[in-house]
Amino acid sequence: MKRNVAISVSTDPVHELDEVVDYAKSLQGQADFIHCDIMDGKFVPNKTYDEQVVESINQSCLTMLDVHLMVSEPLGKIESYVRAGANILTIHYEAFEDKEQLVKALKLIRKCGGLVGLSIKPETPFAEVKLYCYDIDLILVMGVEPGSSGQKLLPRTIERIKKIASFRQANSLNFKIEVDGGVNPENAPMLIDAGADMLVSGSYVYKARDRVSAIETLRGL
Repeated sequence: MKRNVAISVSTDPVHELDEVVDYAKSLQGQADFIHCDIMDGKFVPNKTYDEQVVESINQSCLTMLDVHLMVSEPLGKIESYVRAGANILTIHYEAFEDKEQLVKALKLIRKCGGLVGLSIKPETPFAEVKLYCYDIDLILVMGVEPGSSGQKLLPRTIERIKKIASFRQANSLNFKIEVDGGVNPENAPMLIDAGADMLVSGSYVYKARDRVSAIETLRGL
């Protein structure tokens, strides 16, 4: 039976801040989510925008916002991003040396009314985050090293997703599996077959001559 897979289109390829909101508006009614990549220049080398731009996107379109915090101190930013309009708020496991603070952050996202997302870098073993999967709505699997758009999907990502999907099924859990990095029509079927529920697309959609058609191609797979 064919599964419904959500397409979350990233704003990361848009480098001019005044174009980010317009790009998000142009995807209304097409993308299932707008994926807002928030980088602070510390957790990853690049720096993007802040909660004020997220709020502007939220005020300008009806598409749900999938906000991905690639920042070094996410705990202090959670309330402002949920207030700005994040429907899903995803934080990085690796951003927390003190895992008690990670638990506190996950609980705070829930308390603020957001869906709880947890992201892991390619080199982080899934075994390290299994414990937290009982209290999240989504795990974001990075198929590339976070920080820059246009990278190729790491091939081992497929097996990683299979392992996570198997764990989910074995424990009767309902969290979604989202994949970010290098997603395109060639690898999307394998990601979906492995168990992915949400695909993040940055460069593929942004560079397409017909962005609506590009989104529909991914969704149709």
